[in-house]
Amino acid sequence: MYPYNLDDARFCVKCGSTLLLKDRYRVLSPIGQGGFGRTFLAVDEHIPSKPQCVIKQLHLHQHSDSVGSKAMELFVQEAVRLDQLRHPQIPQLLAHFEQENQLYLVQEFIQGETLEQELKHQGVYNEAKIRQLLKDLLPVLEFIHSRQVIHRDIKPSNIMRRQPGGEVVLIDFGVAKYLTSTVLVKTGTTVGSPEYMPPEQTRGKVLPASDLYSFGVTCIYLLTGISPFDLFDVTSDRWIWRDYLPHNNPISGDLGEIIDKLIQNPLPRRYKSATEVIAALTPKAKPIAPQPINKLYSSTGIDYKQLNNLLAVQKWQQANQLTWDLMCQALSKPLGSYFFIKDIENMPCEDLRIIDELWAKYSNGKFGFSSQVKIYNICDCDYGQFCAAVGWNLSKSSSLTQALSFRLSAPAGHLPSHFWSGGTQLWRHLSALDTKLKSCYNR
Repeated sequence: MYPYNLDDARFCVKCGSTLLLKDRYRVLSPIGQGGFGRTFLAVDEHIPSKPQCVIKQLHLHQHSDSVGSKAMELFVQEAVRLDQLRHPQIPQLLAHFEQENQLYLVQEFIQGETLEQELKHQGVYNEAKIRQLLKDLLPVLEFIHSRQVIHRDIKPSNIMRRQPGGEVVLIDFGVAKYLTSTVLVKTGTTVGSPEYMPPEQTRGKVLPASDLYSFGVTCIYLLTGISPFDLFDVTSDRWIWRDYLPHNNPISGDLGEIIDKLIQNPLPRRYKSATEVIAALTPKAKPIAPQPINKLYSSTGIDYKQLNNLLAVQKWQQANQLTWDLMCQALSKPLGSYFFIKDIENMPCEDLRIIDELWAKYSNGKFGFSSQVKIYNICDCDYGQFCAAVGWNLSKSSSLTQALSFRLSAPAGHLPSHFWSGGTQLWRHLSALDTKLKSCYNR
């Protein structure tokens, strides 16, 4: 019979050494062991409820001095990172200390399974689970990257699902790295897990996009259950993860495109930030097309029946002059006033749309403000090209009216004229009109 220690014992009955680390933490059982450390489940004896916690011990036996020095650096670094990154989806650092020439790190205990364990117990993920995982973890990456920290070892075994609740938690910041200006130009020590590591990380360089790559590879592993090494075809230098998807577990094209962009080998083709991926995942709201305005009275009290009647019988010249007058009324300006950028911005949308839609209606879409800004954009917002396209050769005529063609055969966008434009930078009026129309039509 060997003597055993009682639950409340403070010293080992066999060797007399203390059973409490830092006179506070009692080890219950080992959790795991790696090349540089051991992890234990423990309780905090200083708190009445005796909550569980995780203790990491740096274990450097059988390693060279240089390797041990690097391991010690990373171990201390993890404590620093956890202390700085206070987030509900990152384990909280509880203590960091040295005792009897051993380094210890105490952190919050996460009750639950890693995604690696979850995959073994529940099988491969479907699209809904992958989408939810992306939505749950991308904000965490956005958080750490905004604090200039790169995790460098994202993989299924470093993501836990907290129970109860199902919240995902990013663990193991032992190899996390600060993003500094030297990261882009200096090659450092290669750390991480080869299966999930982007090409630049194998050369000791990391960026926020490096974590996104590892997260993308994590996703294709969870979708297939196949090692990432087997999901990449070196002969064609491309990922073939779709070939390994279960037949009863299809993935939509848009999610596939997002994953493909996450795991692009060339950095320029990859998402640059978690924020970009979140935006790509967010469904784009389809703008509600505004209904055509059928009334001929605006809320400002302006009557558009005369303009309607003139356009209906193709009295283009009279309609052109009346358009200017009606715009002056809508802006409460004297007739014949010139308009500046601020006036265009202040034009009531209802009046602008009535005028625009009446011109478009009676010209089969050839004339009107919408036609003009469309042509302006086709001309790459070059005012000279635009004037040539719509036939506004004002410099060749001594009369403004002679410079225009009041016929339906005139170039598209020719009418109504912009005689009302004030100032010298006339191209700015078109840009302002473009912006205003987009706002009025919810484009």
